[in-house]
This record gives sequence, structure tokens and C-alpha cells, in this order.
Amino acid sequence: MKTTVQPAVQPLRGSLRIPGDKSISHRALLFGALASGTSRIHGMLSTGDCLATRSCLAQLGVTIEPDIDGTVLVRGVGLQGLSQPTTDIDCGRSGTTLRLLAGILAGQSFPSILTGDRQLLRRPMARIVNPLREMNSTIKATNGCPPLKISGAKLQGAVHDLAIASAQVKSALLLAGLYADGDTTVHQCGPARDHTERMLAAMGATIRVDGLTVGIEPATALSPLDLHVPGDISSAAFPIVAAILVPGSKITLRHVGLNPTRTGLLDVLMAMGADIEIANRSTDSGEPVGDITVTSSHLTATAVEGHTVVRMIDEFPILAVAACNAQGTTIIHGASELRAKETDRIATVASELRALGAQIGEYQDGFAIHGPTPLHGGIVDSHRDHRLAMALTIAGLVAQNDVIVDQAEYAADSYPGFLEQIHVLGVRQ
Repeated sequence: MKTTVQPAVQPLRGSLRIPGDKSISHRALLFGALASGTSRIHGMLSTGDCLATRSCLAQLGVTIEPDIDGTVLVRGVGLQGLSQPTTDIDCGRSGTTLRLLAGILAGQSFPSILTGDRQLLRRPMARIVNPLREMNSTIKATNGCPPLKISGAKLQGAVHDLAIASAQVKSALLLAGLYADGDTTVHQCGPARDHTERMLAAMGATIRVDGLTVGIEPATALSPLDLHVPGDISSAAFPIVAAILVPGSKITLRHVGLNPTRTGLLDVLMAMGADIEIANRSTDSGEPVGDITVTSSHLTATAVEGHTVVRMIDEFPILAVAACNAQGTTIIHGASELRAKETDRIATVASELRALGAQIGEYQDGFAIHGPTPLHGGIVDSHRDHRLAMALTIAGLVAQNDVIVDQAEYAADSYPGFLEQIHVLGVRQ
């Protein structure tokens, strides 16, 4: 589907509730399935990749159903209660689903095969396959990529040193550790999302956190959840940047997750001069939340590298749009993981924004983005990548002429209603 985005003709005003955090929703479903009892998940993201997780769990014998108030009920089967699937488990396009399930299925007594669509089948899996083998898992990749074939095995605890900070890899190993004989320890080279540690600890797992080192003990049972999923900061990034760039704008995003392992973009934007205020801070089910108010601002270029990169790894497509409108050259290094996302996000972000007139140079691990460079109209393609679809849509709001985004509907993978929410800002389909 082609979506035409017109330049914004008026400031953005008002408040929004952002859809539930995708990372937390995935984990609530997966961990709730392993609990001894029924978990209640409020505000869960129920689209795209999370629907893939629900479908996979159904193949493993887990019942997930809505309650009368829209709450999702996950009928946990316990750590040992999953059923052997009768067919290959289809993870769709969700790398999170596949990687976390690999950790869980490595400790089961039955064989399984994890597969997915053509995008997922191109994504490298050595980072989880190799450490799981060190725990005695009999897991095999296909030329280093999915499908993953997993045979039942008795796992052994191990010490892992991660060369790349990755929440998905860490989570897969911690989940395998629930089933291992002996403790499992993960030494991270930098900070990565800690939703897994927070949630498993809330469910009664024995978790040890010491700086960048996380340990877990084998478990016999997990308690069910009663969880309120905060708004996804990665989804909030798109209206945040839109409000910064459209003159005269001021918007407030309510009850957004503010986990410090996820707020790198806010830090970078404020360093660039963005007017961002956070109010009503609180903690909801172990996760920090708050309201974010954004006022239009003039940006100056910055450099992004080091630990900040992993704290905003999903937000680089929209940061690139912001950088096109900043004074100076924004330099990004240390983001080579972007080349193994839903698309090669370094290549696709650069090529599609260049089609709109952006001046972007590629590094193997990042970008050099020169600004301010007025974006002209044109035709661009999301490459079926939800983050790129939304970034290009926001680019259309600040371009000089209409931008036509092909396959913009893939925004719904993580942000249901995205196109509808910004319809009033100049989008027509």
C-alpha cells in the first residue's frame, strides 16, 4: 500500500497514549506461559510481532485469551508444561520471538524447529546458537541463520562473555538458565535492556545483578504476573521527533516507559537542544514510567557512540530524520548491529533518505548525516521494516513536498494506529 504524506501545515498539539511496549509485551507472553497460574497483562501490544509470539505459544499448548476488560489472560502451564509442537514453529518476522523461544526450547525434553518469514530467515543466529551449545544444547542453525533445529537436552549452567551488548541474546541465555543444572552468568560488554531481569525477578526467579554482570539460578516454578505494560519509548520516538521538527508544536505522551536502558534517544535529542520535559514519574510493575512533553526546537549536530548506541538501537531511523534537520554533521559509530535488523538499517535508512535529498554517508557501523538539508518530496519504500516506515512518514511531515511511502502499513508491526494518529497531521492513504 502506498501512503502519501503531506508537509505539516500546522503545529502538532495535544496528548497521546502510546501503544504498549513491544519488548515488555513479548516477555509478558513468554514468561506468563511458563508461570504456574494465570497471568493478567494490561495494555499489551497486540499486533505484528507480538501476535507471532502468541501464535507460537499456541503451538506449544498455551492458552491466551482476552478478559472482558481487554486484559490478556495467559494460562501458564509451568516451566515443564509446554507441549511438543506438531509442526515447525513460525515466528513470522520477529527476531525477539525466535531468539527468546530458542532459550526456552533449549531446555525442553522434546525437539522443535523455529522458523519464520524470508526476512527472519536471513538474520544471523550465531550469537545465540554458540553460547547455547556451551550449555549443552543441541541446537543447529541453517548456514548460520534460521531455521533453528533444537533437540531436547539437559542443560548445564555456564559463564558467558558477550562481545556485543544484546538484550535478546542475554535473555535467551537467562531463560535457558532456568532449566540448567547450576547457575548461569552473563557478562555484558555494555548496558542492554533489562526487562527480562526485572520481570523474572518479579515472578520469583533468583536473579543477581552486579553492574554489567547478570546471573540466574535454575528454577522450579515462576509466579504469574499482574502487569501494566507502559507505552513503548521506541514508538514514542516518532511523535517526539515530529513535534521537535514541526514549528510551533507541543505534545505530551502519557505513561511512557522510561527504563534507563531504553532512553538513549531522549538523552541524544536533549544534547542536540531538544526541549523535552518529563513529569509524573513513577514505577509500574517494576518499570519506570512518566509523561513526556515535547516542544518544537532547533537542533544542533552531535556524535553518538559507545554505550548510548545500545540504549537507542531501535531509534536510529528516526534519529537520522532529526539529524537531517540539525545544524552541522551528526556522526554515529558503533551501530553495526543495525545491519542485522529487519533490514540492513544502515543501508536502507541511508538510501531512502537520500531519495528525499538527505546528505548521508555510510560507515560500516553507522552514519555521517549533514544538516540542515531540506528534504524534497519523492517516492520511498519501507522495505517492510516498521521502524523505517514510521521514520519516512515523519520525514514527509517536514519535507517540502509530498512524500509517498510504499508499504507504510508495516508501521502496525509495533505501532497499531500510527497512520491514523497522524492522519490529522497531513497523511492521506
